[in-house]
Amino acid sequence: MKSNVNIAIVGLGQVGIYLYNQLNLKKKDIEKKTGKKINLVAISARNKNKRRRFKISKNIFYSNPLLIFKKKKIDILFECVGLSDGISKKIVEQALKNKINVITPNKALIAKHGDYLSILAEKNKVNLEFEASVAGGIPILRTIKEGLATNKIRKVYGILNGTTNYILSEMEKTSQPFQVVLRKAQKLGYAEPGNPKLDLNGFDAFAKIRILSALSFNIKISNANSIMEGIENIKLEDIKIASQLGLRVKLLGITEIIKGQLFETVHPCLVNKNTYIGNVNGVMNAVITEGEPVGQSVMQGEGAGPGPTSSSLLSDLLSILRGNIKYPFGISSKKRKRIKAFNNNQYSNSLYLRFEVQDKQGVLSLITNRLSKYKISVKRIIQTPDKKNKKATIVIITHKTTEINIRNCLSIFRKNKYILKFPTLIRLYN
Repeated sequence: MKSNVNIAIVGLGQVGIYLYNQLNLKKKDIEKKTGKKINLVAISARNKNKRRRFKISKNIFYSNPLLIFKKKKIDILFECVGLSDGISKKIVEQALKNKINVITPNKALIAKHGDYLSILAEKNKVNLEFEASVAGGIPILRTIKEGLATNKIRKVYGILNGTTNYILSEMEKTSQPFQVVLRKAQKLGYAEPGNPKLDLNGFDAFAKIRILSALSFNIKISNANSIMEGIENIKLEDIKIASQLGLRVKLLGITEIIKGQLFETVHPCLVNKNTYIGNVNGVMNAVITEGEPVGQSVMQGEGAGPGPTSSSLLSDLLSILRGNIKYPFGISSKKRKRIKAFNNNQYSNSLYLRFEVQDKQGVLSLITNRLSKYKISVKRIIQTPDKKNKKATIVIITHKTTEINIRNCLSIFRKNKYILKFPTLIRLYN
């Protein structure tokens, strides 16, 4: 790569504007480490006059990012818009076709179009880098692609969303309900101020799991139906009961090869307080890989906020400036295969079930009989009566059972007059 490198940033949200400032501050440091002088020659966002955290140069501002390709000679483009389609896809696609290196933190884009975009990058002999798309400042993708390249990885799991981990940790710590803690996360910049749905419903973590699967197992990005649940239904009551049982609620992403088939999932899990994963709190992410011959590897770091994300974006930048052209997913797209999906119905776990019921004789036996009919055995029962309101809370911990069993079993409780609301289900991490 030439000694003077022209850079463009498209998208000046929380991440884009922070990156913009970091590039201006660290020009000399980057030149010292790579021998390359970077020139920020174009930026683009929807609103030129919006008040931003850092002052921008309006002389290099483009309202239409597609005009950048016609007006400027670009070597590296940062896409920080964050959409899975639309302008995000158009910008990245156009850049790669124009033989421009692309760096993006956009996990939604890569999880949906990563296979196609990687083929474009390989064809045009440029880099498509997306380290920042998974686990914030943790260099997990580069570790899998390079540090663990000769290992046969069989499983990757962990806490992949700093927003939800902060909310769950803060609920336990402060005994404040979900909505109160969510507003606090938004004020701190850990959750989107407008619509944090993609963090809360598990979509963000699941997009990361799909990227991790493709890299870890040298496969195409999966589009199979999988179990994806978020934390919206987790109540403070569940967190308090879990704590009494020596457990914590964590939103875990899991991908593994089971009998030659791919299993991917994101859902809340109850984990033991004494385990490593049970003590990763706040906005921290943690990723654990299991493979041969390395065994278990653990990486932990901040996973929410523009600082950690920008750290990974700059890591990708330095990699490109050092002249490395690499396969986006570690190996050639031609060598990455599709793999059959594991049957989700056979996924098995012990379960935490919380029932809100009328405080009437026979309700508990009705529930346990129903569980028994579907071969779900009870390990522990906790009953908490509310005499004043003639209600009771029943918490049941089960032995291991399959998804199909519990789904069929619980369906009847939607219509039972003694069950006041559909039971809360949280899986125990095996």
